[in-house]
Amino acid sequence: MRTLILGASGLVGGNCLKHFKAEGWECIGTHFSYETEQTLFFNTLDPAKDDLALVDQFSPEVIVHCGALTWVDYCEEHPEESFEKTVTSTKNAVALSKKQNATLVYLSTDYVFDGKKGFYSEDDSVHPLSVYGKHKLEAEQHVKDHLSSYLICRITNVYGDEIRGKNFIARLSENMRKGDAMELNLPMDQYATPVNAWDVARAIRLLLAAKKQGVYHFASTDYLNRVQLAERIATYFGHDGIRIHPVTTEALAPAAERPLMGGMSAAKFNQEFPDFRWSNVDDYLKQLKNTSR
Repeated sequence: MRTLILGASGLVGGNCLKHFKAEGWECIGTHFSYETEQTLFFNTLDPAKDDLALVDQFSPEVIVHCGALTWVDYCEEHPEESFEKTVTSTKNAVALSKKQNATLVYLSTDYVFDGKKGFYSEDDSVHPLSVYGKHKLEAEQHVKDHLSSYLICRITNVYGDEIRGKNFIARLSENMRKGDAMELNLPMDQYATPVNAWDVARAIRLLLAAKKQGVYHFASTDYLNRVQLAERIATYFGHDGIRIHPVTTEALAPAAERPLMGGMSAAKFNQEFPDFRWSNVDDYLKQLKNTSR
């Protein structure tokens, strides 16, 4: 399947590019702000004629839109940039999909919910609290309003292998391995369902191969707050110089309001693909432990 991956230098996009190619799909991966050897530059905010000509020549059957501004507090303080990099980029991806008659896969988040319930299903009512969440929801709605062939895949607390190692688990485990003293003030009241980006890529491929449409939630078996997640990492890479201090989100006073009881239920996906097995945080930490020896 010919697949164009926008934002393929990031965590989810990079795993999609690797997995799809391993499955024999013909892929082009693009980057906007971070270049890799496997990606080509593509301005999702204002595609140039040469970029569009390349897409026309490739004629993708699927476009996976992974690029977005995910720094939640920064989005809160820079709403115009947040809108441009989340909503405008998605509108351009929608226009590209319509022109190519391609299925669009849009990656969204549990920040479209208010965090009062947790384990959200695809049918639960949305109520974003932050600029980031509102813009992700606006982008979702634009996809629904303008395309008939699409997948909206909601994910949260994504971790896994990536070139920059920006995700929480990769970054914290690497810092712990250095052996430096660490004082961590982490929210004990923010719960989520961490998911491995490799599993996200595998799940997307299955949905596309089965020609599924609509909204799907991806989640593994873990339901953790940030303190519990850091403590889990410390069981593999911890040392005497680490101090983890549980605090409330209110005490941290972030710029953007968080959905405290977040996370999602993957029951819909699991029912449709009963043989699929999600990995969990311990699986990934064991993998990191083995490769770091």
